[in-house]
Amino acid sequence: MQEMIAVENIKCRGCAKTIESSLLKTPQVRTVSVDIEQGLVMIEGDNLQREQIAQTLLSLGYPEKGSVAGLKSLKAKGKSFVSCAIGRMDKN
Repeated sequence: MQEMIAVENIKCRGCAKTIESSLLKTPQVRTVSVDIEQGLVMIEGDNLQREQIAQTLLSLGYPEKGSVAGLKSLKAKGKSFVSCAIGRMDKN
């Protein structure tokens, strides 16, 4: 099974690393790839639950496009800056 989710706030490889490492902790997820320029996250796995994946992405600061607005959007953007920095510092 494969899911593709368009998300906001992906700026660099650090962002992508954070998304990949976080989603790969989900038992059903086998592979994750991130298209930084298009803002797409592609996930492959067994019995994937799109809502759970979208919630994980939101908690990292990368909400599905069009899913948040106003203050929630600003909060997500702030979280994405932190996630980005963590991804850049992670040597793995």
